[in-house]
Amino acid sequence: MTKSLSIDRARSITDAFASKHIVVLGDVMLDEFIWGRVRRISPEAPVPVVEVDRQTLALGGAGNVVSNLVALGATATPIGVVGQDADANRLRSAFAELNATDRSLIADPARPTTIKTRIIAHNQQVVRADRESRSAIPSSIEAAVAEAFCDEITRADAAVVSDYGKGLLTRTLLSRVLAKASEQGLIVCLDPKMRNFDYYQPVTVITPNHQEAAEAAGVSIDDEKGLVEAGRRILDSINTRAVLITRGEEGMTLFTGTDKEGASVTHIPTVAREVYDVTGAGDTVIATLVLALASGASLEEAAVLANHGAGVVVAKVGTASVTRDELLATI
Repeated sequence: MTKSLSIDRARSITDAFASKHIVVLGDVMLDEFIWGRVRRISPEAPVPVVEVDRQTLALGGAGNVVSNLVALGATATPIGVVGQDADANRLRSAFAELNATDRSLIADPARPTTIKTRIIAHNQQVVRADRESRSAIPSSIEAAVAEAFCDEITRADAAVVSDYGKGLLTRTLLSRVLAKASEQGLIVCLDPKMRNFDYYQPVTVITPNHQEAAEAAGVSIDDEKGLVEAGRRILDSINTRAVLITRGEEGMTLFTGTDKEGASVTHIPTVAREVYDVTGAGDTVIATLVLALASGASLEEAAVLANHGAGVVVAKVGTASVTRDELLATI
């Protein structure tokens, strides 16, 4: 089964975006881009020499979810861990430019602020350098993050949990914050990483990509049969209302229901006309999804809107976001 959405219904849902406040718990980071051209190979080693034209900076990871939420018209509050370094100051400044408060960013002097540096030549990524720590946060920092989350969600319409595997989302932290959100009846959309899969519950929707879904379900996804089996196994294995598997150029598939045998399966074909860069597309998906759900959309309607959002950002180079007008223009 496939699902479409009328422009009138899309407008009705997105009109409510501006009134929504979303809490985003996850691995915040900076995406640094160095742009240039390659005209020769280095005489020192068989590598290209990039002649740098410019340098740009964007919020990455859970920070890019915040960027997308703000671009769509909502208010967003990030919760995460940063270092006590110059990059933390740059990250806080980037949030300030979005009018997103940094009051719930917890400083840990023992770890660096995560920054990914990408060198781009002729609109193609040449290399990426990461500065980060992936060790689990200490219990004192974990307690501060949990307290910040429990406080912020009292003023929120929904929450996103965005796991980039940088050590923030420990088992005990996930257990505490997800239980608290469930107790409050809050919509929670979660973007997973494999090592924590069993801890991602209870949630409203979990959004693994094709590879994560295959690994989590222990199923090889080579055809539609494997895809459906994987989605139903995940739906049956954790406490979630829905599983949305993102499938790149093949679109998305939504699984809903109370058990895997009775699960409803909705295939949503891609709307992307051109694909230049998939960096951050998952952030756009979950930002659009959670906003739509908070604005009264059904799971199927929210997934369709999220698919349209992804179709916009993959046509842009670098970490990107989608606006409400761009979203509506694709429908």
